[in-house]
Amino acid sequence: MADAKVIPFDDDRSRNGAPQRSARRRTGSGRRKSVGESAREITVGSVPGQLGGDRAVPKDAAARGDADGTPGQPSQGPGPRGTDTGWDQRIAGGLAFLRRRLTGDYDVDEFGYDKELTDQVLMSLLRPLYAKYFRVEVKGIENIPADGGALVVANHSGTLPLDGLMMQVAVHDNHPAGRHLRLLAADLVFVLPVINELARKAGHTLACTEDAERLLRRGEVVGVMPEGFKGIGKPFGDRYKLQRFGRGGFVSTALRAGVPIVPCSIVGAEEIYPMIGNAKTLARLLGFPYFPITPTFPWLGPLGAVPLPTKWTIQFGEPIPTDGYPPEAAEDPMLMFNLTDQVREQIQHTLYKLLVQRRSVFF
Repeated sequence: MADAKVIPFDDDRSRNGAPQRSARRRTGSGRRKSVGESAREITVGSVPGQLGGDRAVPKDAAARGDADGTPGQPSQGPGPRGTDTGWDQRIAGGLAFLRRRLTGDYDVDEFGYDKELTDQVLMSLLRPLYAKYFRVEVKGIENIPADGGALVVANHSGTLPLDGLMMQVAVHDNHPAGRHLRLLAADLVFVLPVINELARKAGHTLACTEDAERLLRRGEVVGVMPEGFKGIGKPFGDRYKLQRFGRGGFVSTALRAGVPIVPCSIVGAEEIYPMIGNAKTLARLLGFPYFPITPTFPWLGPLGAVPLPTKWTIQFGEPIPTDGYPPEAAEDPMLMFNLTDQVREQIQHTLYKLLVQRRSVFF
């Protein structure tokens, strides 16, 4: 046994609290000894019970937690290896995230999009609202391509633009290829303090043809809501009636980039802030396109700004391909009108179908 090597395999404690080291031997040939052999072995030079002394412990006793081989005495050592609750990794990941933020060791693209901040923080803040409050149900997410550019065109409603944010979470959390939605936002978003910076970090950019085309050519999924303020600020009596889709600029952008157009219908957002009036004079003074009056706002103050917990459904429709058209098709006004009308009709038809299927606004 001169060539034997003692290998520690577990930490135990003696009756008087002194640390003991259990061991098992390997022969020079590398053969692991049986349980019976290990149970009979005593490490050379050790004295049982002596402070700092080591002695061998049967493997079955160690498995039972009997540190000194005495039945019924629980082990005081650490738990079995390989059992990890995940908290260590979370804490380490959080500290590493903070270090990167403090040192500036993170990537931001030319539009200001911060993918790490969006994934780790912004989506986490929106997810409870998405999953628990509005309980969003997503359909047809597979209609968004797994790779390459795509233009998602959706209806817009709800007085405040929460529908765009919920659509962004829906793509982020449900697409099998883990795609990210880059929203085109109105000018007003980028002049508001704090909101401006957060919108850029979340991947939003100005709703202009140049930015949209650059993103699409880079293979991004871009979201646009052509109704704009006409849709989000319409009165409650006109809910789920699509407003005019502008001059069809989004169709022209998709044609030039050669990407499919994915219609998207959102049900549930119309009822979060039932808009029963519009204080136009106050809106002009504040520089807003409208100033909503709802059954709770401004009468209840800040409490009136809490949205109603409606049940949402977001459905992505069949994509409309554009890569089969010649390059000059983007300048054909009749073609743009026809495609715009096709997208609008598909969104409106899906809205009516979802409303017929809906059992309740809140359940």
